[in-house]
Amino acid sequence: MIETVYAHARLVLEEVVIEGHLVVRDGFITEIGTGAAPRGAVDMGGDYVLPGFVELHTDHVEGHLYPRPRVTWNAFAAVTAYDAQIAASGITTVFDSLRVWPDKRAVGMDGDAPLLARTLREAGEAGVLRAEHFVHLRCEVTADGVVEEAGALVESAGVRLISLMDHTPGQRQFMTEAQFRSYYKKKSGMSDADLDIIVADRMDAHARFARPNRARLVAMARGQGIVLASHDDATDAHVAEAIEDGVAIAEFPTTDSAAEGSHGAGIRVLMGAPNIVRGGSHTGNVAAESLARRGVLDILSSDYVPGSLMLAAFDLPKRVPAITLPQAVAMVSANPAAAAGLTDRGRLAPGLRADFIRVSVAGAGPVARAVWRQGERIS
Repeated sequence: MIETVYAHARLVLEEVVIEGHLVVRDGFITEIGTGAAPRGAVDMGGDYVLPGFVELHTDHVEGHLYPRPRVTWNAFAAVTAYDAQIAASGITTVFDSLRVWPDKRAVGMDGDAPLLARTLREAGEAGVLRAEHFVHLRCEVTADGVVEEAGALVESAGVRLISLMDHTPGQRQFMTEAQFRSYYKKKSGMSDADLDIIVADRMDAHARFARPNRARLVAMARGQGIVLASHDDATDAHVAEAIEDGVAIAEFPTTDSAAEGSHGAGIRVLMGAPNIVRGGSHTGNVAAESLARRGVLDILSSDYVPGSLMLAAFDLPKRVPAITLPQAVAMVSANPAAAAGLTDRGRLAPGLRADFIRVSVAGAGPVARAVWRQGERIS
């Protein structure tokens, strides 16, 4: 039996912040107390102690694999560097969001999910990963072959979450064709002539594949017990479709009405933490802070900046006084854990895993000074 006491801490619990101590035994929290701590306790110096973050949607790993346009890095080195950054950001459980979008003509849009899934598995088996990793497939329903590629990954990669995406110009994230063209021209450097071809292909693919592929992916997820997420819902019709499909998470709804409809139907609304930190969406869609003020924001995701979860958790109560620090922290820990069906983590409570973060706010912003997963320090 290995027992360690962490004392002189501001513990962020489900509803309150208390000054006290945390007892960890064999990887689990066994006691939370106040008053004088037992002798020999680890002094946390009055810092905050938060539950480890649970990240449901980050495609940041792809940036490590492709650090420059047309440059592919060593996959194992990319995965371990990504994992180290994830852990240092306070994320103890991460759903690696891998794009299943088979289209080699669209440079920068296909994330090579099979390679990343295989490498993540190899790194896990080698015991070199710090955070706990699960696979999240972001499936483009308009892509020919997406169901077959997703099915192969479900068989080999232990998929726990599937997102239903549709990036057709003129809907969802890109409500106009001009938005689509502007975004991908900046991202990929494609010419207008190249984009003409891409737009035409996307419109044709949507008409041919979107409906049947979505139905097959939904059936696959239901058959395998995989959690479903919708992506970039914008209209009441999108929300109704998500409800019918049994979606549990609405990722990045692009309008107030879609977010309110999803939340009202019991679908947890997920928005990007960078949206909070920056004060708005980088694509011009609805602001996460606006949804928080309406009481329809449930989960925050780091999306493309792992460190944004910490910043957003401490910044949101300042921006929206009705939201307390425990409520903001729940958006990056307890709420995503519950949405993913992980009942053993996400909160500081006896009987749960000892996944926690020591956070200092003495400087200009919150900083993760140390991170533990199942009682072992990982950063």
